[in-house]
Amino acid sequence: MKLKDIHNVYFIGIGGIGMSAIATYFVKNGKKVAGYDKTKTPITASLSALGVAIHYTEEIAMIPQSFQDKETTIVVYTPAISLEHKEIKFFKENAFNIYKRAEILGEITKSTFCLAVAGTHGKTTTSAILGHIMESESATSFLGGISENYQSNLVLGGDEVSVVEADEFDRSFLKLSPNIACVTSMDADHLDIYGEKDSLTASFSEFIGKVSGEVVVAKGLPLEGVTYAVEESADYFAKNVEISEGAYRFDVQTPRSICKDWTFHLPGHHNLMNAMAAIAMSDIYGVSMDVVKERIASFLGVKRRFSYKIRTKEVVLIDDYAHHPTEIMAVHQAVRLMYPDKKVLAVFQPHLYSRTRDFSEEFAVALSKFDEVGLMEIYPAREKPIEGVTSSWLLDKMTLEKKRLVTKKNMSSYVLDTTADVVVLMGAGDIGLLVDKVKQQLEEKYSLIR
Repeated sequence: MKLKDIHNVYFIGIGGIGMSAIATYFVKNGKKVAGYDKTKTPITASLSALGVAIHYTEEIAMIPQSFQDKETTIVVYTPAISLEHKEIKFFKENAFNIYKRAEILGEITKSTFCLAVAGTHGKTTTSAILGHIMESESATSFLGGISENYQSNLVLGGDEVSVVEADEFDRSFLKLSPNIACVTSMDADHLDIYGEKDSLTASFSEFIGKVSGEVVVAKGLPLEGVTYAVEESADYFAKNVEISEGAYRFDVQTPRSICKDWTFHLPGHHNLMNAMAAIAMSDIYGVSMDVVKERIASFLGVKRRFSYKIRTKEVVLIDDYAHHPTEIMAVHQAVRLMYPDKKVLAVFQPHLYSRTRDFSEEFAVALSKFDEVGLMEIYPAREKPIEGVTSSWLLDKMTLEKKRLVTKKNMSSYVLDTTADVVVLMGAGDIGLLVDKVKQQLEEKYSLIR
């Protein structure tokens, strides 16, 4: 496949965070782009504003005529879409060139010097930090979230250096050819794909075997590589860590020297670990540490990764993508660090029946650490219900006193009635679409709208 010879690119599931970054890349490179998604979102709206034709009905007739020529069109789909989807079946039956998202990302980046960020948690924030640093080197970055610095999941630079989020779901990261890579974490996840943790671990080992240069790993992982840590000896580590005016202040120890007086604005030990991974990768690449230090200080975060929607003395509203027990624990740690004496309400939307079943005990422990929890119905995504696996079943396992089931319909009114000082909305489903309504109602309640 020669990308320069492609004229039309059709995306099935174009609104996905990874899919939309590639779609934007092709638009910016002069290709005609169209696609299907199930629902309208801010991401599909931004693509439409770029001139991308998007439809939301699963019908062959909706595919633009110019994209029904297999000689000039390639088709890209996300594994989150069923292979029984009418449009996928149509393109397969008519012998179109059809590629998974990861295969296209691999093709785009294989001729570049590629820095890849892998891990069951932390890869989106780490790749966004790294992309912000590497923007100084004219890198093009494909991110798994919307960078607050660029208001995009694509940082468009040149065609010599790339930063990518290496996704373990469906073993997608094995389609990449990284020159430098890191692994942030390897907790059990996606067991609907892998079956057991040993299979997931083996996949990560296979991934690092594809890396032509250095591999950076969080200290403690069972992988060989350059290590990083926080307040613990490693090849790269943050030391003398303090919190001042809501930001981390620290020094960075590298294999060669100590670099003093760094500032990083994202709360939570996990985010400081993410910053250290990006610092190590960019130093290995050869970015000046003065530039890295400035970029770390100016990094604004990723939407839905501990994103402050309201931050006042009266009330704090935080939006986060956390959908795994480890991520929920990290959010809890960050909230308690920043607001040690405040009452915290968490509203959580479980994502996938299989994940809820596989980690029910861990979810119950993590959620029970908050002062109050509202538990929404499970977001099914690509799955069908599993008998006995419900939010009510999970709620019964939680040990905190103040807990209740909430629906999409009554969630905002539930939050509005709370006496909590800090409200955290968490989940990878469509809870993110409810955040603006909650924000508006809280602003009205506390007379914050000017």
